[in-house]
Amino acid sequence: MRVCSTPENHRLNNVLNQGGRWIRGKLKNIKRPSNPQGGVNTSPVTEEPPSSEEVDSLVETLTFEQLLEESLYKASLVLINRENQLLGKETNNEVQKHHAEEMERLSAERRALEKKIQQTLQQSLSLRLQEVASESAVQALTALKSAVKAIYHREVQDLQRKQQKSRTLSNWKKLHDSTLHDLVESRMDQPSVAPAGQPGQSSIQLDVQGMGRQMKDDLLLVVNVLKSCYPPEANICQFYARMYHQNLSARLRKIVDFVLDDKDCAFILRWVNEYYPGILKKPELASEIDSAALGQLLPADSMDSLEEQYLTTKESELSVYLNNALEEERRKLTKGEQPPTEDGCFTSPLAVDVIPIINGMVGMAETVTGSRQKAQRITGQLTHMLQRFKAFQDDIIKQNRKPHVKATLGCVEQFRDILQRKSHLFPDDVQKNCLTVLSNMRQSACTYLLSSVHKSLKPQYQKLGTGDWLKKKSVFEMLLSSLENSIQELEGLDLSCYQGVIGDLHQEVTQQYVKRLLRGEVKLKDREHQQRAFDTVMDNAESLHKLFTSMGSQEEWLKEILTSMAEVLKLQDVPALQMQIVSLGHTYPDLSEKHVSALLKLKSNISREDRHRVKATLSDTRDKSSAGVEFRPFFSKVVVR
Repeated sequence: MRVCSTPENHRLNNVLNQGGRWIRGKLKNIKRPSNPQGGVNTSPVTEEPPSSEEVDSLVETLTFEQLLEESLYKASLVLINRENQLLGKETNNEVQKHHAEEMERLSAERRALEKKIQQTLQQSLSLRLQEVASESAVQALTALKSAVKAIYHREVQDLQRKQQKSRTLSNWKKLHDSTLHDLVESRMDQPSVAPAGQPGQSSIQLDVQGMGRQMKDDLLLVVNVLKSCYPPEANICQFYARMYHQNLSARLRKIVDFVLDDKDCAFILRWVNEYYPGILKKPELASEIDSAALGQLLPADSMDSLEEQYLTTKESELSVYLNNALEEERRKLTKGEQPPTEDGCFTSPLAVDVIPIINGMVGMAETVTGSRQKAQRITGQLTHMLQRFKAFQDDIIKQNRKPHVKATLGCVEQFRDILQRKSHLFPDDVQKNCLTVLSNMRQSACTYLLSSVHKSLKPQYQKLGTGDWLKKKSVFEMLLSSLENSIQELEGLDLSCYQGVIGDLHQEVTQQYVKRLLRGEVKLKDREHQQRAFDTVMDNAESLHKLFTSMGSQEEWLKEILTSMAEVLKLQDVPALQMQIVSLGHTYPDLSEKHVSALLKLKSNISREDRHRVKATLSDTRDKSSAGVEFRPFFSKVVVR
């Protein structure tokens, strides 16, 4: 009997040929596998396919019932051989009473074989992975291999008969698929693997966990054991994975059709996004199963609904927590309680309490929803909370509660740190808005804390840039002494805040120095006076730098501003002045022509025309090279007349 060559026939012949090579192993007799290494040998015994002569002899030596017990594959071959003979007679119109009786007996034997194959398939998932080396397990796997071989051989026969327009007496591949489908359904109905339930878990959570554990154990059995009973073309691991996936998907859809409470909602989301993918990512399964090809476990509209419920709940929880934390701070203030201290520094528990909650809630939301962007949504409440925090700070500043201001400044720095260091927790607009609020809060606190310092320094500021300043070294020394005494106003700040405030004070004192110098109360008539001014400014710059760095300031760049301005006072040649001003303007683009003009006016021996030439050079250079340059603003805060 020849079969015409078609793509479908070629595919099925490949299946059969692969199955033949696969069934012919080294072991030809039933025996317990030997594994001297102590591991589990999952390769069951095999059987050689009988020749056509052997098939004929099987009919003579064994009853069909005996064949069913010995080998389903051999029984199938005998049955197919008889079918071909009887169908051939029918085709030739040799209709006899004996033929009808033979066909009836053949149908009964086929039903018996189908039932035996179905029973073998139904028992395939009953094996335990730990007992796969036992004699009973080896026999069960041998029977499964024989059944699978029979099924795939029958598929080839069905195709041949279809091409010859002969009757197809069975469809065992369909029987195989429907049997395994029902098998998976029954195992998911009553999982044999008890979930590791935790106190307070709902029935929904326990059911889903039980199904997940059953699926995991069954797929591990398929990959490690049952796969060896199928030809590679069957792709049996993917087949089982797809059935479990579809079964779970249908069950979960029914669950989410009902109104879930918040705990079950979060559980289902996390199970779909974390636990279920985690099962398929196990190395043993990932190498055999294409999880991406399975598709989504729940449709997009179901996931959107669950995510909306979950995120709305978390937004509300975070909002309540943030409001309660801030109200607790207000309550303490109203009662007149002083902020607590730690290592001599005023502290507030607000940021310490809130930050871990934000971090934990966003991290969990990312895990539950499977999306960082979606998880960030719950932090939108932080902007409103910080605005209320700023109003709280404004109140304590008005009430002149300096210890509380120092405590809140510490909170501000802690919030700034998490917004900058863990930006992944926040949407871009929330991060930007929160940092703006915090920047304003920091500026308000620093202005308040430094106002008394500047007030005490005002008498010394007024002497800068005068004749006394240039002639008497004690003028600047008094400023330094007042600074050291006034700095005690900043005690009680934690180290990071203290360094930041000291840095601000360093910059503001330097700006006051430059402002007083540019007022032009002292005129430098000649080279000698200009050299003396150079020496004084250089000495002042060094002294100011040493004092502030000893107090913790890290704004070392401020010294360079004073030394660069001192160089302008000393230089005499216009080209040299032009180069110095260009260098200063390039480093600090907020240096204006007014600043340059005021500085050059101190040098009485510079003509108006030369001053214009120097200023023109600054303008030309800035137009060409300063666009887009990042810099620390300094001169823009120094107002000159």
